[in-house]
Amino acid sequence: MNEIDEIFAREPIPAHILERMEQCRKRRMIVPDERLIKRPSHIEGIRASSRINTGVLDEVAKHIKAGMTTQDIDDIVREYTNSHGAVCAPYHFEGYPKSVCTSINDEVCHGIPSRLRKLHDGDIVNVDVSTIYNGYYSDASRMFMIGEVSPQRKRLVEETKRCLEIGMEAAQPWNTVGDIGYAISKYARSRGYSVVRELGGHGVGLEFHEDPFVAHIGRKHTGMVLVPGMIITIEPMINAGRAGVVLDPYNDWTVSTADGSDSAQWEHSILITETGNEILTY
Repeated sequence: MNEIDEIFAREPIPAHILERMEQCRKRRMIVPDERLIKRPSHIEGIRASSRINTGVLDEVAKHIKAGMTTQDIDDIVREYTNSHGAVCAPYHFEGYPKSVCTSINDEVCHGIPSRLRKLHDGDIVNVDVSTIYNGYYSDASRMFMIGEVSPQRKRLVEETKRCLEIGMEAAQPWNTVGDIGYAISKYARSRGYSVVRELGGHGVGLEFHEDPFVAHIGRKHTGMVLVPGMIITIEPMINAGRAGVVLDPYNDWTVSTADGSDSAQWEHSILITETGNEILTY
């Protein structure tokens, strides 16, 4: 038995939470598998990973500027992560070739760093960082505005961050995943934006991607119940134009807007607690 399984065995879910889960189950709500509910020792391990993950993004923030390449960002991420005894989770994950995702302007996500891709004044770029430390995973991304960006791009970045904040406000214990998507999509559409449907957040911590899938569209009171101890990412991808996306046929990774409009994304990993939620990495 490995350490993670030993923790499951010796740290049971509190009885009052199990009772509430059973009540939800009787109401035919979707209740998470008990392995999706992290135990205190798991959470401490994920917090340690999260501190490094946030530190990586802080390090990128110190150096990112016009003229540098996206490979320069990848180098910063890899060097900082390795110097802290951790591993970049994206590297070789399902064949992904780099240590971080860098998505510029109309790229929605999974932009692959390259020595040939420079950042230019006026660009907006998402840097998506994921870390493994002592077997525990963490995941977050930030938008960076390079030099003087247009008012339209600045507004998109700011409103996308507000979508994330609204999603986190909805991520309360015993609410559902659908409540998160409903809140985000309602706000984004009220601001004249569209929400990417094909991609979303996810559980995280013991693996890179766990259940549930956290859609950024949805209906209230639907989807999996948010039980204290769950850790999820919320990472809305918001388009200035239409919601449609396309996959790069040459690299099979990079997703861009179908109409060429700009896209933005912010991502936090959060712990569902008995009184609300806690941001673990940002």
